[in-house]
Amino acid sequence: MTATTVLTARALLLDMDGTLVNSDAAVERVWRRWAERHGLEGDDIMQVVHGRQGYATMAVLLPDRPMEQNLADNARMLAEETADVEGVVPIPGAPEFLASLVAAGVPHALVTSANIPLSTARMGAAGLPLPEVRVTAESVGASKPDPEGFLKGAAELGIAPEECAVFEDSGAGIEAGRAAGMRVVGIGERARAHGPDAVVSDLTSVRVEVVEGGGIRVRVG
Repeated sequence: MTATTVLTARALLLDMDGTLVNSDAAVERVWRRWAERHGLEGDDIMQVVHGRQGYATMAVLLPDRPMEQNLADNARMLAEETADVEGVVPIPGAPEFLASLVAAGVPHALVTSANIPLSTARMGAAGLPLPEVRVTAESVGASKPDPEGFLKGAAELGIAPEECAVFEDSGAGIEAGRAAGMRVVGIGERARAHGPDAVVSDLTSVRVEVVEGGGIRVRVG
C-alpha cells in the first residue's frame, strides 16, 4: 500500500504462520498428501486450510465424517507438520519487528492455531524468539474463526479486547480478530481479500512506537 495507516492500541496479538513465519511450502506438502489420501483436490484444500486448526479444516472438507476421526487425524497431521520444517523461513521484517516489541516493552502475544510442538519447531526453524505469552491449540476449545484465542490472548496480557490490534494473514484469522472486537492488520496478499483495517506485504512496512500513557501507535505502510 502507498498511504500510511496509523492504528492505536495497548497490546498486539500476533498470528504465526503467514504472519511471522512463511511455512507455506511445508503446509502445502503435508496437506496435499492428506488430500491425495482422501481423494480430494489439493488446490481446493489450500483454499481453506490457512488459519484453522487441522480438525476444523477437515470438518469443512469432510462434513459427514465424525469429529473424533478428525481429531485423531489432526494429531497425526500435527506430528507430520512438526517433523517437516524444510523451507520454513521468517516473513521479511519479522526478526526486527519482534526485537522492536521486546526492546520497547510492548505487550504482545502469539496466538496461533498450531500446538506447542509445532509452533516451537516453526519459530525455531525461522530463527524467531517465542513471545513470553503464547496461546496455542492446547489453550482453546474452538479454532479460528472463533475469537476465543484472541480473547484469551488479550486476557492473559490484561488488556481489554478493544485495545488490542491483531496481525493476521488468513481469512479465518481476520474474521476471528474482528469477532473479538479488535482492529486487524493484514500481512500479505492472502489477507488483502478479507478487508482488514490495514494491509501490507510484509513486516518491513510496520513500525510500532510507545506513546505517553502506555499506548502504542502502529504505523502500517
